[in-house]
Amino acid sequence: MRQAGRYMKEYRDIREKVGFLELCKRPDLASEVTVTAAHTIGADAAIIFADILLITEPLGFKLEFPKNDGPIIHNPFKNAQDLSRLQNTNPKESLSFVMKALQITKQNLKKGLALIGFAGAPFTVASYAIEGGSSKNFEKTKVLMRSDGKTWNAFLDRIANATSQYLLAQIEAGADAIQLFDSWVGTLNPLEFQTYVLPHVKKIFRSLPSETPKIYFGAHSSHLLSEMKQTGASVLGLDFHVELGEAWKNLKEFSIQGNLDPTVLLCDPKVIEKETKHILDQASRRAGHIFNLGHGVLPATNVDHVKHLIDFVHDYTSK
Repeated sequence: MRQAGRYMKEYRDIREKVGFLELCKRPDLASEVTVTAAHTIGADAAIIFADILLITEPLGFKLEFPKNDGPIIHNPFKNAQDLSRLQNTNPKESLSFVMKALQITKQNLKKGLALIGFAGAPFTVASYAIEGGSSKNFEKTKVLMRSDGKTWNAFLDRIANATSQYLLAQIEAGADAIQLFDSWVGTLNPLEFQTYVLPHVKKIFRSLPSETPKIYFGAHSSHLLSEMKQTGASVLGLDFHVELGEAWKNLKEFSIQGNLDPTVLLCDPKVIEKETKHILDQASRRAGHIFNLGHGVLPATNVDHVKHLIDFVHDYTSK
C-alpha cells in the first residue's frame, strides 16, 4: 500500500512539478510512478497510482487536495435533498485517465508482475463526502447513518453502483486483481457494519467477475473480521493491530494479506527481519498468505529498508 509515495525520491521530484490531482489525472505520470515504485523495491505486484476519492468528482462533488494537507470536499453531502444533485456516472469515461494509466502500466511492467486496481469502499467514500474531508469522530456521518437510514442507503447505493462500474472498467483495462479500501470502517461496531456497510460492499463484489481476485481491507477493523468474511472478498487484508496467526483461525477459508506495522520500516534492518520473520512464521508457509504491510508506507521510510524487507521475504520463504 502506497508503493509510490513521498518516501521515494522519484515521486517527490514529480510532485514538485505537479499537484496531486494532476498527477492522478496524467496517465503517463501515474503510470511512471507506479512502475518506478514496483521495479525499484522489487515487489511481486504493482498497485496503480490513484486515489480513493477520484470517484467523488463524477458524482458531483468538488474535490481539492491542498498542498501539504488532506483532501477537502467543498460541497459535502448533508441530507436527503442532496440526493437530487448526485450525477449519473460512467466512470469508464469520466475516470478514463485511470484506465489509460492501467493500460500503459501493464505494457511497461516487468513480465510476471501483477497489477492491482482499487477503489474506496462506500462507507469510507461517503464519510469523506459527508464530513467534507477527514474526521476524528465522524459525527456528521454517524448522525446521518443512524437517523435517516433511507437517505444513507440511497447515498451508499449510488456510490456502490459507480464503484462497481469503475472497478469493472479497471479490470477491462488490465487490472489482475482489485482492492477495496475501507479506511474508516473501523470506527463502527459489528452491528453497524452488518446494517449500514455490508450490503453495499457485497453488492460491489457480486458485480465483479468471479475469476478476479477481490481484496477487502479495513483499517482498525480487527473487531470486524467475522463480519468482513461475509463481504464476498476472496482475500482479506489485515492491519497491524491483530496477530496474523490468531486472525487466520477465524478466517480459514480466506487468503490473507498483511500485516507488518509500517513503523517497523523505520527501524534497523535487523529489527525489520525479526518482525517480518514473526509474521511469516505465523503464516507457516500456508497457501494464501500475501505478505504486506498492515497499512501504507510512511513518508519517512528509507527506500533501502523497503528493498531489504522484500528481499528478506523472498529469501526466507524460498528456503
